[in-house]
Amino acid sequence: MHKIKIKDFFVGMDAPLTVISGPCVIESEEHALNCADFLTKLFEGKPVNFIFKSSYDKANRTSVHSFRGPGLEEGLKILEKVKETFNVPVFTDVHSAEEAREAADVCDVIQIPAFLCRQTDLLVAAGKTGAVINIKKGQFMAPWDMCHAVEKIVSTGNTNILLTDRGTTFGYNNLVSDMRAIPIMQKLGYPVLFDATHSVQLPAGEGACSGGEREFIPTLARASLAAGCQGIYAEAHPNPTEAKSDASCVIPFADLPALVEEWVRIYEVTQSLCIR
Repeated sequence: MHKIKIKDFFVGMDAPLTVISGPCVIESEEHALNCADFLTKLFEGKPVNFIFKSSYDKANRTSVHSFRGPGLEEGLKILEKVKETFNVPVFTDVHSAEEAREAADVCDVIQIPAFLCRQTDLLVAAGKTGAVINIKKGQFMAPWDMCHAVEKIVSTGNTNILLTDRGTTFGYNNLVSDMRAIPIMQKLGYPVLFDATHSVQLPAGEGACSGGEREFIPTLARASLAAGCQGIYAEAHPNPTEAKSDASCVIPFADLPALVEEWVRIYEVTQSLCIR
């Protein structure tokens, strides 16, 4: 399996647990900086590779009236300020070839959203940036079909790839997490992360916005680590009831320290058992 270098650490087998966290969407510069301050202090001194994640544009919101974020130009300025202020790698999603090129100039990791993981032009453009690319498995896809998304990135000469499972469509307005997806995607040769927060999402479950079952995040995160994933993707917010995106899914900051301690313990056990 490839080990993927991000800033001054690696993601992959025999590397520390990676945790990607932050508010789902950039709500303001002040909010992003306050969140980054809390999270960098939380992860300081822990055997965890931390990456700050937030989106400048949530382009797939259920309703046209939903808050989407500050946009590409302002959002990248905010992410760059987070990166420089806290000396932490930053991560965001992109939605077009043009955005991929601009985001890669600032971000350590650019993400192909689940709904766009079959978009050839986007994947190829992202690959050509040379950045680390995180591809989220579409809710509509079998894990073995992710080989085609990987091939599109590799065709550009870029092998800096992460894969993330975020659940699979299960009837209407519901997702189910099949932990077999983790070892299946690992056979493609790249580290696999598990998105513990979006996997509990109920897409469009509240009519004009998505709902979620936050209470199942700890269970799914534990299961994914036992299945051998290399990292946890866990969006978090200081006050989820006020979150401007995914309010039903993000982890309250108050709950995150205990969860991280648990994740580290489970990860260390799975590593010692050589689960691959």
